[in-house]
Amino acid sequence: MRNAETLRLYPGIAPGSEDWSLSEAESTSNLWDTRIIYNVTDPTLSVFLPDPTLANGTSVIICPGGAFHALSIDSEGIDVARALTKRGITCFVLKYRLVQCQSEDPTRDVARQRNLAAVVAPVVDLAMADGLAAVSWVRKNAAEYSLNPSRIGMLGFSAGGTVTASVAFNYQDNSRPDFIAPIYLAYSWANKGSGVPRDVPPLFALAASDDPLDLAPESVEIYQDWISAGHSAELHLYSTGGHGFGMRRQNLPSDRWIERFTDWMVVRGLLECRSGSD
Repeated sequence: MRNAETLRLYPGIAPGSEDWSLSEAESTSNLWDTRIIYNVTDPTLSVFLPDPTLANGTSVIICPGGAFHALSIDSEGIDVARALTKRGITCFVLKYRLVQCQSEDPTRDVARQRNLAAVVAPVVDLAMADGLAAVSWVRKNAAEYSLNPSRIGMLGFSAGGTVTASVAFNYQDNSRPDFIAPIYLAYSWANKGSGVPRDVPPLFALAASDDPLDLAPESVEIYQDWISAGHSAELHLYSTGGHGFGMRRQNLPSDRWIERFTDWMVVRGLLECRSGSD
């Protein structure tokens, strides 16, 4: 895997964040026991390129989770990119806007919230805008990376799954993802616009039944919404795995979730080598 560059999504201040004053920060000592990024005010895409001999023209925008307070940038971001580039997929890890945290430990801020949904609601649309801008950017610049502009997907975890689902409800022609994969998403937080669009992209959804945040039913709900509207969908529910597993190893079947995702991609022809001009 080659980390090519990090790109800003907006030429100036991200629209809607003009009055934000806090600076992006990183923490490695927190309740989640992982490296996190927080106070994102300048959304970016970090590009991870596969070996040119493996590249197949498919790209995935990866949206890490973190309750819209932080981004689990490794196990739900860079480590996912590392695995997918081995299958020839070009990956873009998205840092989207988050709740502005006054403390130096947003994980404790999340734990203290009594009404987390109300706290994150104002930022969901801003994060969705970043997701839409990311799809548009990748499509506009597909030729530069030898990508097929009709094979641009989104893969999001937890709050990143909320971003992914929101994009799938609210895209324009240039910002429509060609497939989406929300993993243990918080579907109740998503901006569902005016309902499932007629040309909504195919869905791959996955979660664990023992998710302590009780999010497994929300993966069932998005699956049912797709199926009820007559669209392609696949759903996987593990009996165990918890929440936020990403690429963490737990010695459980859920450790191999990414294999189920790439199996689905194979069935859809997304891992076949095709030029960006197709």
